[in-house]
Amino acid sequence: MTNKTFVRGSVRRSVRIKRSAEDVWEVVGDPKRITEWFPGIVSAKVDGDRRVVTTVSGLPMPEQILTIDHSLRRFQYRITTPIFKEHLSTIDVIDMEDETALAIYSVDAEPAMMAIVIGASGGNALEQLKKIMEVEQP
Repeated sequence: MTNKTFVRGSVRRSVRIKRSAEDVWEVVGDPKRITEWFPGIVSAKVDGDRRVVTTVSGLPMPEQILTIDHSLRRFQYRITTPIFKEHLSTIDVIDMEDETALAIYSVDAEPAMMAIVIGASGGNALEQLKKIMEVEQP
């Protein structure tokens, strides 16, 4: 077997939230609500399957929404800016059947370093999601 250098990276982060999966999905599954739980994103404009999020530094990040599956509670998108050769992020919300939910943020990207960057941001976003969801109990 030869050593192969991989240019694609993959990162997965997760957090358990003391709220129902339905409550968590209501926030995560709405592409316009990303500003509520993803630190550093200050606006989100959605037009069909296109979303442009703007970072706190003013950088617009164009995205293509690939999946909003309410039965699976899965949201997938692709960042379409040229800094990525390829990108796919997936957010899953899983019902743990005890009035808690497991939120999972996965990213695959090329170049690999961008997966690390987006994965770290996604992990921070999940922690923020947990914080706001657990404080905002009905």
